[in-house]
Amino acid sequence: MSAATAPVTAPNADGRLEEFRVELTGYCYRMLGSLYDAEDAVQETLLRAWRGWDGFDGRSSPRTWLYRIATNVCLDLLRGRRRRALPMDLGDPSSPVATALGDPEAGWVEPAPDAAVLPAAADPAELTVVRESVRLAFVAALQHLPARQRAVLILRDVLRWRAEEVAGLLDTTVPAVNSALQRARATLADRVGDAPGRPLDRAHRDLLDRYVRVFERYDVDALVGLLRADAVQSMPPYRMWLRGADDIGRWLVGPGAGCRGSRLIRVAANGGPALAQYRRDPAGGHRPFSIQLLEVVDGRIARLTHYLDPGLFPRFGLPDHLDP
Repeated sequence: MSAATAPVTAPNADGRLEEFRVELTGYCYRMLGSLYDAEDAVQETLLRAWRGWDGFDGRSSPRTWLYRIATNVCLDLLRGRRRRALPMDLGDPSSPVATALGDPEAGWVEPAPDAAVLPAAADPAELTVVRESVRLAFVAALQHLPARQRAVLILRDVLRWRAEEVAGLLDTTVPAVNSALQRARATLADRVGDAPGRPLDRAHRDLLDRYVRVFERYDVDALVGLLRADAVQSMPPYRMWLRGADDIGRWLVGPGAGCRGSRLIRVAANGGPALAQYRRDPAGGHRPFSIQLLEVVDGRIARLTHYLDPGLFPRFGLPDHLDP
């Protein structure tokens, strides 16, 4: 999608600016790795644009102008900030024992509901690219790039801006943009690896159905059978992560046994399958516990990321309790 659009005809600022909120949120989410930060960045972007609307001269499209503001807001927020990451980025796998959890930490790459970061309607081919670009592994890999390289790669490879447009937005040259893009692609190629998270075909949907059934039955042997031998599981906000189907199984029958009796509700997150897990509530029914993101490779589950944060549930429009 090119940045160029029809010339400006002095539309109402509030209505015209608001229509860009979702795509700007998706852009800022990729830049920042956090939906909370992205929404704050977009709010600041729209506020600056609203204040500066009378001075907007129309030499570029409103969309280009907004992306320039949003990029500057993100670059300011990233300056001096610690890189967001996933637990697998920060150390070796842990043993499947409770003491490996340690204390919760902040600053992880966070999940995002599809509705918050993906356009409601788009060309199918374009939507495939956009979905790929918000999957968790890709967003985490983006955080390894210097901020300006990150912006270049998103604008060029995801949003399909021309090099000349990106150079104008970043106040640099086309050769500098092309050089930054080349370096960014090389870094991502080393980090992204396999490409899970694509729209599920029938076989993958059946796999997800089986996962839901065996998890709710808490049939750990059957669940382990759905995993790749080298599958990984992490549980932000904890640093601990596990590698290997066997260790994941040991965790589930050991420290994770409190998940027995859970209920799962399907949600859409990061362009792929996700599940909201409700654990049994001692007072009756089930209470929010985690948002699970699953990544599938070659017919098996390759990655399970359990976000142990009940505060995420309102973001997905989920109830705060399930009755018995």
